[in-house]
Amino acid sequence: MFYGFQPESRLMLGTAQYPSPAVLADAIAASGAQIVTVSLRREGVGGAGFRDLIAASGCRVLPNTAGCHSASEAITTARMAREVFGTDWIKLEVIGHADTLQPDPFALVEAARVLCADGFEVFPYTTEDLILGEKLVEAGCRVLMPWGAPIGSGQGLRHHDALRSMRAHFPDIPLVIDAGIGAPSQAARAMEMGFDAVLLNTAVAQAADPVAMARAFGQAVGAGRMAHEAGLMPRRDMAVASTPIFGMAVLA
Repeated sequence: MFYGFQPESRLMLGTAQYPSPAVLADAIAASGAQIVTVSLRREGVGGAGFRDLIAASGCRVLPNTAGCHSASEAITTARMAREVFGTDWIKLEVIGHADTLQPDPFALVEAARVLCADGFEVFPYTTEDLILGEKLVEAGCRVLMPWGAPIGSGQGLRHHDALRSMRAHFPDIPLVIDAGIGAPSQAARAMEMGFDAVLLNTAVAQAADPVAMARAFGQAVGAGRMAHEAGLMPRRDMAVASTPIFGMAVLA
């Protein structure tokens, strides 16, 4: 449940880097995603045609502040996005490091506090840091989006233990793995760990066949969630026989 909205699909898709608008539209349909994130900069380039394509998909739009490097820049971009897209949802990105694209924690909290007070429903792109997560929740965020790995890296979930701790620390806050997912198996793993959704872009947009890859991710997210709800067996250090020894013949 994301700010009162419960999508049937737990996969969220980005809309950048696709070979063509037609491929993007087909990929969204194949994935089953019901939430897509859109950059205000993309809207400026694509114009009404891009907006119409997204509207035709039937997906709910999650505008983002991609490329912002300060709180003031992100706040201004968010307010412009609200006017353009007509939604209070905003995926808040405030980049603090040029190489890792890691968020600036101080500017992120500052921007989140201002935007939440301004009526936005904020989806902050963050790390797996628990203290930063607490500050964002205190600022008014009711969703957190921890990274799996640096944006566009395709490394998957780099810090399983930290992400597992985050899931346990925020049992009532929807957590969406955002960034770093490169393969459907990685998305399935995130869902098996109990995360509420996965957001990705490059792994689909830059695939040799984006539509087929989008379908694969949609199925992987569904399978991972199903496995989580079914209850995974605990890991053991030692072997345990699956066949009982009771009733076995005793050979003299």
